[in-house]
Amino acid sequence: MALAGLFLILFLPVHLVINFMLLKSDPLPFNKAAQFMASFPLIRIIEIVLISAILIHIFYGIYIQLVNWRARPVKYAVQIRTKTSFFSKFMIWTGATVFIFLVIHFFNFYFMRLGLVQGNPEDFYSVAHSLFKIPAYNYIYLLCFILLGLHLYHAIISAFQTIGLNHRLWTPVVKAFAWIYAIIIPAGFAVISITIWQFR
Repeated sequence: MALAGLFLILFLPVHLVINFMLLKSDPLPFNKAAQFMASFPLIRIIEIVLISAILIHIFYGIYIQLVNWRARPVKYAVQIRTKTSFFSKFMIWTGATVFIFLVIHFFNFYFMRLGLVQGNPEDFYSVAHSLFKIPAYNYIYLLCFILLGLHLYHAIISAFQTIGLNHRLWTPVVKAFAWIYAIIIPAGFAVISITIWQFR
């Protein structure tokens, strides 16, 4: 789960950079980038790896949570304060929210490209702008990215700890990186959403 999660973390900045092209008045750069991502053979292979990583991450996340719940099916009579963070306790729920967003995102874009839903896969620029003009879509989008930020913060720290980078020198660096990443990435997507919604 940690390795799949780290791979997904590498993909998000790429996706964000491409999405910033939505802020251009000319739809051609974004549509060209989208078509390149859909047609270039190497990208298609990476796409399969990406979807596999998402499924592996989700499967192991659910599996680990179920094992944890089964290990202690009855709550303690007395709640004792532990070092378990707020983020750790709610990872399954922030993850579930991100999953719901992925389903919506796939339905609006990926499934359209496959011809499973109606729309013009040659003009994802217009599709995205149309969606961001819907207030309810923006509220859901922004909420999901706030929760994604919470999920990313704990996920990055946990992933590096899982692969053995838990050290008095490295841990503060990882935590600082986690905070920066968990703020910048969701904020970047939020800027795109709000700009198109309010100013385009």
